[in-house]
Amino acid sequence: MNSILQQDLNNFENILEKAKQQGIDFLNNLENIPTSNKNTLDPKRSLNELGLGSDEALKEFKDRLAPLLVSSPGPRYWGFVTGGSTPASIVGDWLASVYDQNTQSVTSQGGNSALIELETINLLLQLLELPDSFLGGFVTGATMSNFTSLAVARQWFGKQFGKDFAKNGISETINILTATPHSSSIKSLSMLGIGSQNYTVVKTIEGNREALDIADLEEKIKALNGNPFILISSAGTVNTADFDDFEAIAALKEKYNFWWHIDGAFGGFAAVSEKYKHYVKGWERADSITIDCHKWLNVPYESAFYLIKKDHINLQIETFQNSNAPYLGNPLENFNYLNVLPENSRRLRALPVWFSLIAYGKEGFQDLIEKSTSLALHFGNALIEDGNFELLAPIRLNNVCFTLKGEHNQEKVSPFLVALNDTGKVFLTPTVYENKKGIRASFVNWRTTENDIKIVIEEMKKLLLEL
Repeated sequence: MNSILQQDLNNFENILEKAKQQGIDFLNNLENIPTSNKNTLDPKRSLNELGLGSDEALKEFKDRLAPLLVSSPGPRYWGFVTGGSTPASIVGDWLASVYDQNTQSVTSQGGNSALIELETINLLLQLLELPDSFLGGFVTGATMSNFTSLAVARQWFGKQFGKDFAKNGISETINILTATPHSSSIKSLSMLGIGSQNYTVVKTIEGNREALDIADLEEKIKALNGNPFILISSAGTVNTADFDDFEAIAALKEKYNFWWHIDGAFGGFAAVSEKYKHYVKGWERADSITIDCHKWLNVPYESAFYLIKKDHINLQIETFQNSNAPYLGNPLENFNYLNVLPENSRRLRALPVWFSLIAYGKEGFQDLIEKSTSLALHFGNALIEDGNFELLAPIRLNNVCFTLKGEHNQEKVSPFLVALNDTGKVFLTPTVYENKKGIRASFVNWRTTENDIKIVIEEMKKLLLEL
């Protein structure tokens, strides 16, 4: 064995203890670590000839690389709908690295860690009150979850014409209908060879809404003259957390032939709350659903899962199976993730989620979701009371979309946001909503409190005086 590696092996416990302490120091100091910084380094570091060993590498990381990192797990990182890792999820993530499984099989001599993943999906179905007619798995994020689901939808579409697109390529124009799709869905259409511009836009409901207009959707369906199509709908749009009318879409499923996909990256967790579960009523009729865990479930990046109806398992296998390892017998009895999603190599990504669900239960996540939505309303009210801001849309769930008040202040929105983020006290993201420059705050982090809102509002007031 290499001498440096042998040295690390002999000192393994001490190395892990030092890494743990460095992590604890970071988490305990989140209040003082900025949400943004301008630190930089020259990335062209020379590779060591002999190696430094883990102790020295840890020291160099702390001195050179850690200053680049921001408090994205902290209570005032409100950009990108970013959750923060809970204690239980960190335990699961650390142990996923320690046990280092390639999670594929449920009946293999080489390891059956996929049973943990299947159990975790079952727990998630219970949390979301969805039927076990769905089969799911873990991927890296919304992009791969949308990709996985829409890839199976693409295969379904081909079958309507008696064709196998996975084997022979796309040979028919694929009809996609959607109103306010997330960019990850559009990216998935590009990666799937459908084309990022090859979709038909359905009108949104009038009156400051991002949800699709059901009447216009049906008109566009009729224009297809009975041809099949794929519908991409939303459970929580990015700017305003708006939801499509799933009960109305479910009724259309009785009349027309289409694949129904729901992007519920963060909004799907509305199902956990008695106050907000009406938003997703009827979504159990969908063919596929996308949900992120590194958002409202507050587990470490990267973590998302897809749910696809078990009825479509053969289409899923046709799409993703390794050509040199086809299934024998019933694919549900001889299940292997190797053949139902993109990756051949998969860490035990389900473990942080399993720990979270077991540790905090349904009530824990209901509290988190309802606290987040309450904080969003509190922040929105504080903006209105200040008088210098205006909401661009109603606060439906956990996103607050706002801007500086008055048309004459539109050119100040961008410099105001840059200056606000530069304080390091909060991180927000820019947006454009109904042709207005805006700012978006997303409340999903388990650490956030009303005091954090007070801190941010004070910073905003100071900056307004300077502007």
